[in-house]
Amino acid sequence: MSKQTQPTRSEPELSTAADWNALYIDGKWHGPGDRGTLDVTDPSTREVWTEVPAGTEDDVDEAYAAAKRAQESWAEKGPDRRAELVQTVLALLDEYEADLLELLVTESGSSQIKSDLELDTARGIVGEAASFPTRMSGDIRESVMEGKEHLVKREPAGVVAVIPPWNFPFHLSVRAVAPAVATGNGVVIKPATDTPVTSGLAIARLFELAGAPPGLVNVVPGKGSEIGDRVAGHPDVDVVAFTGSTEVGRHVAKQAVDTLAFPALELGGNGPNVVLEDADLDNALSAGAFGTFAHQGQVCISINRHLVHEDIYDEYVAGMVEKAEMIPAGSVHEASSIVGPIINEGQRDQILDYVEDTVEQGATLETGGDTVPVDGVDDSLVVEPTVLSDVDNDMTAACNEHFGPVAPIVPVSSDEEAIELANATEYGLAASVFSGDRNRAEDIADAIDAGMVHINDQPINDEPHVPFGGMKASGLGRYNGEYILEEMTETKWISVQREQRNYPM
Repeated sequence: MSKQTQPTRSEPELSTAADWNALYIDGKWHGPGDRGTLDVTDPSTREVWTEVPAGTEDDVDEAYAAAKRAQESWAEKGPDRRAELVQTVLALLDEYEADLLELLVTESGSSQIKSDLELDTARGIVGEAASFPTRMSGDIRESVMEGKEHLVKREPAGVVAVIPPWNFPFHLSVRAVAPAVATGNGVVIKPATDTPVTSGLAIARLFELAGAPPGLVNVVPGKGSEIGDRVAGHPDVDVVAFTGSTEVGRHVAKQAVDTLAFPALELGGNGPNVVLEDADLDNALSAGAFGTFAHQGQVCISINRHLVHEDIYDEYVAGMVEKAEMIPAGSVHEASSIVGPIINEGQRDQILDYVEDTVEQGATLETGGDTVPVDGVDDSLVVEPTVLSDVDNDMTAACNEHFGPVAPIVPVSSDEEAIELANATEYGLAASVFSGDRNRAEDIADAIDAGMVHINDQPINDEPHVPFGGMKASGLGRYNGEYILEEMTETKWISVQREQRNYPM
């Protein structure tokens, strides 16, 4: 497989006008050569705005070889050098903010509000990661043996594979890449097929600009069906950081475990939003609308089901309809748009099918359920903010992770029923509870099987120093703060016998 090596690119380095048709391996940009290419489409306009190479398994092997070589020397660097690199990337996020925001709008169909939120969250993650080199602390333990002590050290895991999703492509890639590099690991990114620039190539460019050693961060775009197994199951991988659907996550985990790599998985969700009769209704509706319609509902921690007490059910439904109908929806190139396009046609069609099935099962379509016309686009990907009432927990839009701007509202008669319905799913990622009684809300939060539960707030929350992850089929491990340190490092026990020991032989 021939390669066309390109020199480091000149300005504009990170804009949509840059040449993104390259892989990044061992500190060099390689053009497509005789590989195929993948079109990258703007979901708002449905026009191809760039293309990237379709990487091969040979490319994956080269990326791992480069990462392994670079990691061995990088791990020997002092914590100040590793922190300096991550801090430089943090500064570059500010320098190239406008370009990165433009990329997110164009490639992932992100509204201006969502793009700002994503970049701010990524900044927090990178800033937290810059402290990791001096937080890789060990421990000294007493021994039951006389004259002996135990040293517990923390070392880099080795090479980390990062397989991010397309919905928050930059943030959900950086949250693994920055901690991996900070803790002394090498990285191979297999970016999301729909968003290869914001989930991979732009990150490589940032680390290149920051002065990362060649091979430390490598990016191989390509279809998961063609190179995904090789990335997740490579003999040289030590940690596989994957974010995506539970179905794909199970497959990725099997590939990782076959090589005894650690699978750090953040998977699907079916977030319940419990609204009790003593809740502040205005606050619950505002939060409920944000938690449902933000980024078109394409958020693993969004509200998938509203479990609302029957005493306020009708008011809540009416209020959610009012919210849905006032939200500006359309192309995200219009600054006023809050709800933009679904990432691709397949996802859009699945959302609309879920709504149609749920209505056929007896639910009432209160508003929405169709697409929003976009000027110049024959087949719009923008789905109307949709509200469904008279929903049963087992109906299609409620029991599946619909991943769209859809609010199925389920009536409940008691706290016990709310808990039962909230837990009636294989998922356990995020949830929320609204009540005027904190103790009551905390009791319900404690009883919900989810890795993250928010009281009197919607569930789209992520802060760099608190644990992010799920229970049940929603994943393994935790991101952020000291919790991601556990994923990216290995502990080593070294015992020291200070005084001569008597052996019975």
